[in-house]
This record gives sequence, C-alpha cells and structure tokens, in this order.
Amino acid sequence: MRKVLGLALGLALLAGCSHAPRFHPPPALRPSSDHPNVVLIVAEDLSPHLGSYGDPVAHTPRLDQLAREGIRFANAFTTAPVCAPSRATIITGVYPRSAGTMHMRTSRAFDAPDGARSFSYQAVPPPEVKAFPELLRRAGYFTANHLKTDYQFGEPFTIWNVNDPDETHRTLWRDAPKGVPFLAMINPWITHESFLWPTEPANGEPAVVGIAARNKKAFEGYPPTVDPAAVRLSPYLPDTPGTRRDVARQYDNASILDAQVGEILDALRADGLLDKTIVIFTTDHGDGLPNAKRRAYDSGLHVPLIVRLPDGTDAGTVRTDVVSFVDMAPTILDLAGLEIPSFMQGQPFLGPHARRREYVYAAVDRLDRVFGKWRSVRDTRFQYLANRMTDQPLFEHVRFRDVLPSMQDLWRLHEAHQLTPLQESQFETPRPAEELYDVQADPDEAHDLARDPAYADVLARMRAALADFEARTPDLSPRGEREMAERMWPGLVQPRTEPPEAVPAPGGIELASPTPGASVGYRFPHDPPGFWRLYVEPIALPRGATLEAKAIRYGYAESPVVALP
Repeated sequence: MRKVLGLALGLALLAGCSHAPRFHPPPALRPSSDHPNVVLIVAEDLSPHLGSYGDPVAHTPRLDQLAREGIRFANAFTTAPVCAPSRATIITGVYPRSAGTMHMRTSRAFDAPDGARSFSYQAVPPPEVKAFPELLRRAGYFTANHLKTDYQFGEPFTIWNVNDPDETHRTLWRDAPKGVPFLAMINPWITHESFLWPTEPANGEPAVVGIAARNKKAFEGYPPTVDPAAVRLSPYLPDTPGTRRDVARQYDNASILDAQVGEILDALRADGLLDKTIVIFTTDHGDGLPNAKRRAYDSGLHVPLIVRLPDGTDAGTVRTDVVSFVDMAPTILDLAGLEIPSFMQGQPFLGPHARRREYVYAAVDRLDRVFGKWRSVRDTRFQYLANRMTDQPLFEHVRFRDVLPSMQDLWRLHEAHQLTPLQESQFETPRPAEELYDVQADPDEAHDLARDPAYADVLARMRAALADFEARTPDLSPRGEREMAERMWPGLVQPRTEPPEAVPAPGGIELASPTPGASVGYRFPHDPPGFWRLYVEPIALPRGATLEAKAIRYGYAESPVVALP
C-alpha cells in the first residue's frame, strides 16, 4: 500500500492558512501509452445478486455477458456500507477516515445521540488530494459524470467537463470532442433503497407520496417477474409477506438495471467504441435491505465488480483475491498509463503495476442521527469486526429505512417478542466488542467465532491486521466529528478559496491560488458561459489579452471570478 502522510502532518495541512506557501499545480500527467477510454458504471445499493455470481433467482443476462467478456472479481468490497463515504473513496483513492468523509452525511450532522446541536459542513481533505477524474483531465481526458456525485466535499468544478443530472442521459461520451479519450462515470439509481418503497403510499407524508409516484413511473414497462415465494431470505430477516415483497423487488430492480447496462453497452458498440473502452461495473455498497445497507458485514460491504478490457485480456476469468474500493482510482490511472499520486492509499488491482492484497478494510461511523463506530477487516475467508460503541444496537430508527415493509415488520415483531434469537440480537445491547466469521462456511455471518478457542489464532491475526492498518492510516476525527468539522471549517463557517493570481513564466503566465490545495480554472472571452478550462501549465497570452479565472479547494467555497493578468 502506498505511503501516506502521517496524522500530524495531515492535521496540520487541514489548517491551510493564507500564510502557507503558494500552491502550484503539478505538471500535466502524461501517458506512457495511448489513452484508453473508460466507462465506470456505479449502481446503487446492490449486493452480488447477478447470475454470473451464482444467484439462481437473478435475471441479469447483459451483466452476465459482460462477465463472460471480462474479469469477474469474486471478493470486491467497498470501504463503507453507505453511499457518500463509499463514493468519496472511489473518486479519491483515499479512505474516508483520512479524507474526513466518514460520516453520513456531513450536510446534516449531529453531535449528540438525541440529535441535539445539529450542524453542517463539507469535508476538507488534505490539500494534495485530488479526484482521479481531475487527474485524467490534466492528462487530456474529457471527463463526464451522470446523475450522482455525493463526495461530501462538494462538487468542485474542476473534476468534470460535464456533470449531467439527467437520469436518462447515459451516453455522456458523445459529448467528448472527436479523438479525445474520455472517462464517463455513469450512476444508475434504479436499485437504490428508495425504489424498494411501496408504489402505494402508506401515509400522506410528502416524501413517501412523491417517491411512490416516482417508483410507479419507473416500473412502467417492467412488470414484476420474481415470485416472492421463490426468494431466499437472510436468517436476520423474518419470513413475512412484506419482507419477501422487498427482496423480490430488489431482484426485479436489478433486472431493470441489467437492461440499462445493456443499453450503455449497445450504445458503445454502435459508436464503434466498445473494443476501445475499459468498461467497469460495480455498485456503491450492498443491498438496500435492513440486514445489509449501513452494516459493516458482507451483506453491506460485498459488491459485484466486473472489468472488461478492450483487448479481451483474461476474458471469462474469475479473480478470488480481495479488492477494495480504495483501489479503484489507482487502478484506472494505472490502466490509463498515468502515474499514481503518492496521496492515494490504494493499489492497482489491474494494470502494469498491479498487486494483490491480503486484507481489505471498512468502517461505519455516524449514519444520519444514528451513532456508531464499527471497524472491519476481511481476507478471502474470514471477516473480523471491532465494535467501538458497544452500547449502540444494529437497529435504531432511521426514517428512510423505516418506510420499507421489511423494516416495519422487524419493528412490529420485535415489539411483539416474535423474532428468532438471531433476529432479536439486532436490537440488543451491549454488542460484542469483537466478532469473527468464517464467510466461506457461514456466508450469512450468523455464527460468531470470536469466543471459540479453535479460532483464537485467526482472531489474533485479524485483530493485528486492523491495528496495523489504523497505525499507518491517518484518522482525521479521533476526538469526534464536531472537532474535526471545526478544524476544517473554523467556527463552522465555510472557508472561501482565495482567487488565483497570474505570475509571469516562460511561455506565458502561471495561475495559482494562495489557498493550499486549490485547483484553478480559466476561460477566454470567446468561451461559452459556464465553460471552464482546467489550468495545468503556463498559458500563452497575447499582450493586452485577458482571461477570467477562479479557484476551488475541495470542501471550500469557490473563489470569486477574477480578470487576469
């Protein structure tokens, strides 16, 4: 794993005072070979319920075909079982604990279990941290994003050439200039937890009514095909009609997603690009069901991952080594022939510098108003969990989750004392401080081995792996979220990036903001409104000519637009 800054240095860099040395962007990253195109498809809330992963109920023919044409990763894991921390990891190659993106969500934060003293902020990663699409832009890529960002440090204008909120616009590469390599990140959301909500609202709450109407429209033309009686239920879920309905709906939504992915692949083929493009499919975390999302177990962390390479390398193969989302950014950069920055904490799992890892790591921190602190280590056979807040049950009321019929059934049966001991354990405290599961023998993780003497050596090994990870990986919030937020936003007021300045340089002018870590954009008078070029290297500017420029530090407000020189 790449060396990262020490904790003391990382915290010092957060201060980012105006007296710090001027930050200059690095030189443009240049490819060592031709740039491949990249289409990165990141769906929502879906465990590996695909035919290619051996699920007999799944109907996912296009994704199964993609697996036959690509490499299927059997042991891929996110770093957090909820979207924003997970997506922050994907986009930066940095663990949430080191980027300040671990709490869900920073825009609605609470520093007491009863929800008192609410506040909001955006994470401010250390200044050297850049999203990998911005690094691709520096190398000459056209970068485009579909629908969702959710990085917790804002939406810096320097990351994407195009950031399109249109749910139906999934052919973003067609906006790229001809001959320019592209990255298109496509985020279908049909498998999101909210699409499990009933199409007939259970109450008149506006959000419930609105999502019910949206779901009804989204399902038009896609009649249910999965028989609720045919689905297998996790032992953590009670066997009720509502639960079976939710699980069946999850499969039906995965089938709709499969059709959407098929449309993307067909469009790439029609454009003559499929065999010139790296296609990556994954999901941000596990199922949106009560026993999966928001949990640091396999049900929340284990995701599908399929990579189709343009030359067909290793088509139809299966990789069983563990892979982490912190590896996604360095892998894409490596496949593109670009240098992997030292701030990235992952390692490429494909490409010229690919390596295999022994462990993957994940965490759960605050989830809306629910406080917790779980830490997870996984190898190819065992999962170890450390619970740092044993007084918190797995289930507390989360308004979004409570709309699900399956969750309502869990609450109802809990109150009626009609759950099995395993199901009831999800409501109980204290939680065990340590848990250990043999996921090969016990994929449901229903049998905790942490107190079994036969597994004492495994427990010690996994405990040591977590201790080693935490010792070498900076954690920006060891003393709590509010203190971290106030270091990032003094007084909980968003800092503003200082405007860029022009400095004479050989070949033109250099642009730089005094704010450490700021990225700079510029435009000429003839550029269309809203268009910003990413500053990379000195600009040749005729005598008397001017340009406009602005700057952004991730997590800060944008600077004012200034005319230069």
